[in-house]
Amino acid sequence: MSNEIRGVAAGVPFIAVPPADNPAAAPIVVLWHLMDPPSTPAAFAAAIPLQGLNAWRVYLELPMTGHRLPVGGPEEIMRLGMEDAVANLFEPIVTQGAAEFPAALADVRTQLGTRSEQFALVGGSMGSAVAALTTIETAHAASGQQQALVMLSPVSRLHQVVDANAAAYGFEYEWNAAAESVAERLDFVARAAQIGVPLQVVIGAADDPAGIVAPAQELHDAVPGSELVVVEGMAHALADEPGVEAAPQTDAAAEVDAAVVRWLAPRLTS
Repeated sequence: MSNEIRGVAAGVPFIAVPPADNPAAAPIVVLWHLMDPPSTPAAFAAAIPLQGLNAWRVYLELPMTGHRLPVGGPEEIMRLGMEDAVANLFEPIVTQGAAEFPAALADVRTQLGTRSEQFALVGGSMGSAVAALTTIETAHAASGQQQALVMLSPVSRLHQVVDANAAAYGFEYEWNAAAESVAERLDFVARAAQIGVPLQVVIGAADDPAGIVAPAQELHDAVPGSELVVVEGMAHALADEPGVEAAPQTDAAAEVDAAVVRWLAPRLTS
């Protein structure tokens, strides 16, 4: 996008895209990408641009990705995940992502010069867990008022996601007390009453039935007034491989984008 702004907010790399009108008064939508495609802020901004929404779109980089990859890069991330996905990836990425949000939002507001107190959170897959945990545990520490939460291809219940991923790689994850504690914290169905803001859940009909689809349905059922959108033919990813650089939007991602904009627009006002 030619009008995007790249920067770092309280240590978190970001890409911001301005609204069409009145940027000083426009609300902010903060988005976290997936670990699957699109796996960077730039790729996520291309896949889910929130086309037509009159708000700042701020794409934050997940911990342990992009500029913050550990030594060894993607290969090291894969090794860490195979060694212990909960302790090495889900716990540090999600908890750090939620913890760094209030300071990042405050810094972004200053850099962009917007005075709006309204914000919404959007996340895909791993990023959806960051968005949900932030909503429950740390959004209250940020200046302003959260208007909505959107979870795309969501991690609704960590236990089910980890078990499904392990099965896909041909092994059984060995749960221990520490991992169970993390899974309890990241069980957003069990914590549904704590979400406290309007929720939209978007899934692909071809995503993993046990790890993603069934828990997403449970989450929708547990949050009164929430919306569940099912995109036919879509699996888990929201972009084609490799999903690192900005790429043409897929048909499925365009359908997701339109659904999110339709749902967010009446909940965000300039």
